[in-house]
Amino acid sequence: MAAPEGPASPAHPLSAVPAAPPAGATRPARSPPEAGASTAARTAARPRWVSPPNAADTAGIAQWPRTERPRERLFRCGAGALADAELLALTLRTGSSGVHAVELGHRLLARFGSVRGLLAAPRAAFAGSGLGDAKFAALQAAVELARRSLGEELAAGLTLGSPRTVVEYLALWLRDRPYEVFAGLFLDAQHRLLAAEELFRGTLSQTAVYPREVARRALELNAAAVILAHNHPSGLAEPSAADDALTRALKAALAQLDVPVLDHLIIAGNRCYSFAERGRLGAP
Repeated sequence: MAAPEGPASPAHPLSAVPAAPPAGATRPARSPPEAGASTAARTAARPRWVSPPNAADTAGIAQWPRTERPRERLFRCGAGALADAELLALTLRTGSSGVHAVELGHRLLARFGSVRGLLAAPRAAFAGSGLGDAKFAALQAAVELARRSLGEELAAGLTLGSPRTVVEYLALWLRDRPYEVFAGLFLDAQHRLLAAEELFRGTLSQTAVYPREVARRALELNAAAVILAHNHPSGLAEPSAADDALTRALKAALAQLDVPVLDHLIIAGNRCYSFAERGRLGAP
């Protein structure tokens, strides 16, 4: 699979996070979203930046008024009401080098530009940031827990009923890899997840994929259907000619086992390209 040359597809924007906080930022006065509100509504309602009562004060959070402390606010208002820096403070638990945990969260977000940039950064990128090995490990554990939670949703049979869950799961799994990965979601007759597996791994711009091996794995799992996926580290979601040819070859190999390919998804940064949605998959 070669990285495409064309423009990125606008399909499926997966996340939108703000840049570094403006000077003197304070928590906006927003009411929490109503029960049953959409994810987009909850995201819009969530504050992004928060300052302590005295932003210049480096005293510990324990010195803040109780109602302003992140943990107490979480208990009172729910996690969705907390700013990104507050959630980071609760994950990291302590600050560093004379700054409290919320201020450390602000600095990390400013350094990496976004929550996603922070969570995707390699360990070496945190040198001199005030975030040591224990805190780095805590962040990576939080990301893995989120990925496994989405995986459990898929395993519960929510694949076709919630295609967004599939995209979010694949994005967490594949989008920040520095090399191409080809994966398969193997489903049973009710389209419940049997297995999600990394099948092949390549370089920055290509991966060698063997259709017969994909078909063999589908047979071993007794799969009734397959969703294919791979990432484009280049950030360009549009499929290349090689991606089209590969999709046809995989469909042909799996068709011999009467296993339809429900979709082939390309994950590229915050974008996702669906062969099925664009009508490039053809009849199963």
